[in-house]
Amino acid sequence: MKYNSLPGLFTLTLMGVTGIVQTSTAQKSKAEFEVSAESFADLQLLRYQVPGFDQLTLQQKKLAYYLSEAGLSGRDIIYDQRGKYNILVRKTIENIYATYKGDRKNANWEKFKVYCGRFWFSNGNHHHYGNEKFIPEHSFEYFTSLVRNSDIKRFPLNKGESADAFVKRLKPIVFDLSFQPKMVDLSPNTDNITASSNNFYEGVTQKEVEDFYSKFNTNGNAPSWGLNSKLVKENGKIVEKTWKADGMYGAAIKKIVYWLEKAATVAENEKQADAIRKLIKFYRSGDLKDFDEYSIAWVADTASTIDATNGFIEVYNDAIGKRGSFESVVSLKDFEATKRIKAIAAQAQWFEDHSPLLPEHKKKQVKGITAKAITVISEAGDAAPSTPIGINLPNADWIRKEHGSKSVSLSNIVHSYNVSSSSGGLLDEFAYGDEVKARIKKYGALSSDLHTDMHECIGHASGQINPGVETTDKTLKNYASALEEARADLVALYYVLDPKLIEIGVMPSLEVGKAEYDSYIMNGLISQLTRLKLGDNLEEAHMRNRQLNAMWVYQMGKKDNVIEMVKVNGKTYTRINDYNKLRELFGQLLREIQRVKSEGDYEGGKHLIETYGVKVDQALLKEVLGRYSKLGLKAYKGFIQPKLVPVMKNNQITDIKVTYPASFYEQMMEYGKNYGFLPVVN
Repeated sequence: MKYNSLPGLFTLTLMGVTGIVQTSTAQKSKAEFEVSAESFADLQLLRYQVPGFDQLTLQQKKLAYYLSEAGLSGRDIIYDQRGKYNILVRKTIENIYATYKGDRKNANWEKFKVYCGRFWFSNGNHHHYGNEKFIPEHSFEYFTSLVRNSDIKRFPLNKGESADAFVKRLKPIVFDLSFQPKMVDLSPNTDNITASSNNFYEGVTQKEVEDFYSKFNTNGNAPSWGLNSKLVKENGKIVEKTWKADGMYGAAIKKIVYWLEKAATVAENEKQADAIRKLIKFYRSGDLKDFDEYSIAWVADTASTIDATNGFIEVYNDAIGKRGSFESVVSLKDFEATKRIKAIAAQAQWFEDHSPLLPEHKKKQVKGITAKAITVISEAGDAAPSTPIGINLPNADWIRKEHGSKSVSLSNIVHSYNVSSSSGGLLDEFAYGDEVKARIKKYGALSSDLHTDMHECIGHASGQINPGVETTDKTLKNYASALEEARADLVALYYVLDPKLIEIGVMPSLEVGKAEYDSYIMNGLISQLTRLKLGDNLEEAHMRNRQLNAMWVYQMGKKDNVIEMVKVNGKTYTRINDYNKLRELFGQLLREIQRVKSEGDYEGGKHLIETYGVKVDQALLKEVLGRYSKLGLKAYKGFIQPKLVPVMKNNQITDIKVTYPASFYEQMMEYGKNYGFLPVVN
């Protein structure tokens, strides 16, 4: 599971805290390194540094380079997974951007550039967060002129196809909002498979998918069936097209394997080499049992400084939570920042034993949680340009239960978010009262870090499914992802106000917990609405989970006035009147959501999400958008990736240097040229 940040909301520079809770000081100040880069539409591009890379050995640097190349080699896969026409459109706009011979200084060209930026940022033409389709702001006629005045030979034309016929073929794909309007559609009482335009299914209904997988055993140590394939109907028969070296996405996967083979030769130790070899075996066989063997081996490697996730992992892009999107994160351990999350992981059994879960839903023995803070070296696929700030893997419940998991906090990513958000004005606009503002300014970064650490480290690792109950992709279906994220958030919220965190030295006082409650309720009920448009309800899993948690405790606490919606000069704010009672309510909701998961209660999960997590008060939304528009901020942030450059002598790598590109557009064009391994139809 990954924990998505809310960049630009209430992540603030940490002040006045000592000991374990200090953030890393190994990074340059903003004056020395410019974090912010280009911005367009609702997007702000940032950059992040890789402190500590220069201190790595040459072997470790080579390992990081090979793993980064393996990740970038799979970049085409995420485009195709998010939509079957995405590579076609991407190659088209890349050719226009590279070869267009017309005027590049007028308003229409700027509109085309914005479309390119949005497309690259979202890995396709559906918004990276809201999943709704977006189209260019310029006309179809202008698009036609762009094609006509670019290098025709470099467009992905069908055999014998003219430029005009090519443009006509692209018209609905690029300009028609009614054609594939949603990449993921989670609406109730809907066929969520046919309503979603991702490229995980073709020619099949949701019932047919569910019937197909009903024959697969999901009890015990069963693999995550469907994780690495597309399900299609061919000649009236439903078949899986497996993603593997000699199957679907084979050209890209063979490149991934090429770089992984190099990585295996420079692994830091035998456990790491074993994990890499098992990943190679999986990519060649496509057998999900091999993926589980890799995942177990990856969890067992706790000593390496360099680490990577690589594979078909998160299932948020599939409405019913089966198919894994390709992603890669390459990192090195941040030894100083690891002290905090490691201290939390060491108490995992205490947290499980003292949780408000029903006794039968608690793990009797929490195994093998490895927790660390990492410095990201590179990200690719579903992890870029928009990135998580925390990760807990593997996702398979049985592996986490029997073999443990790795929980990481992405410290240099968080640092860049904090630098970019230190003077954004959102806190002053949406926080209620000087006391709350002062508390968030003092403790907001630490409370956010602690929330992320506990969400990933003890949140996803907590609880257990009842014997005989199948996995959540079968039981909770389109509500599984939002409920899982809500559950992990609630674990963090319940314990962030617990004196235990002071006892183990990761928190100076309960004021930190109060700061997190202030931020979370404010965000869940009000400030996250800045990401919507009038008329929208909530679609994205993380946004649903935050509103579910905040709205449920607000509604349940009305009798005791635990949380208040306050109006001042026409502006709405949240005010917490009883922090301890709020903690009790968080615990009650955690117990209920764990029950839903443990028992596979689909109707119970549906009721929670649809009642509290989806609907938006449109009058409040209008007010929030009006207030936000005056701040001149971007709702979303993502990253330009550092570039690893080999230093060569006599055809041998003698060093690896990290450079920091300044242009998102140039990087996307370079990636398209160097890592475009797949055809337009897969």
